[in-house]
Amino acid sequence: MRFPKIEIKGLRKTFGPKVVLEGIDLRIEAGESVVVIGGSGTGKSVMLKCLLGLLPPDAGSIMVDGEEVIGLPARARDRVNRKFGMLFQSAALFDSLPVWENIAFGLIQGQHMNRRAARKTALERMAQVGLSADVAELSPAELSGGMQKRVGLARAIAATPEIILFDEPTTGLDPIMADVINTLIVKCVKEVGATALSITHDMASARKIADRIAMLHKGRLVWVGPAAMVTRSGNPYVDQFVHGRADGPITMDAQH
Repeated sequence: MRFPKIEIKGLRKTFGPKVVLEGIDLRIEAGESVVVIGGSGTGKSVMLKCLLGLLPPDAGSIMVDGEEVIGLPARARDRVNRKFGMLFQSAALFDSLPVWENIAFGLIQGQHMNRRAARKTALERMAQVGLSADVAELSPAELSGGMQKRVGLARAIAATPEIILFDEPTTGLDPIMADVINTLIVKCVKEVGATALSITHDMASARKIADRIAMLHKGRLVWVGPAAMVTRSGNPYVDQFVHGRADGPITMDAQH
């Protein structure tokens, strides 16, 4: 029997009286790229943290390759998490390590690969994301925002993960560099043969990297469909979000 790569059912998470996720269902097939869109504070990052085991959900099920991962003991959780690579919102690089060691961090620390082999892999991944070898010894502080994102992407694919998570991959980039990063994401996911789950509020990014798009609003998925349909979804929430209109069913709180 072929299981979906990720299957989320009835996922619920609250923080005190605040309901963040209110029973989410999402199925992602192997090799598929799914993007979850939604405004700030709609629960997108909380969903990723539940998936990675960083936050315990209050209810629901998360299956990875048919295996329930909620409540797994630490060693089993580590085994499942080795299937994941992640590109963090702010690249989240270690200031004290040169570029190549940032990329090879999981290989050295997690897989105990020797440093020479890990460096060789890091240089190969750098080439994949369009970084030349002379960048390897630089510190993250010496890089532009776009280069930092490339390093983060190289690290996300370093161990040839089965699943790659992208957390707001184009935040803080100008539109041209954002498009370069989106193009690299599509290329790298294909080359690694991974399943991708991304969260973003950047519609250009969502349309470029997604096979399917899901919209999260007030803790619920209000629409899931093919990326090609997102501009004509017929859903008032999606319509308003995609076209960036102030008027519609989504109202912004004064504090946002």
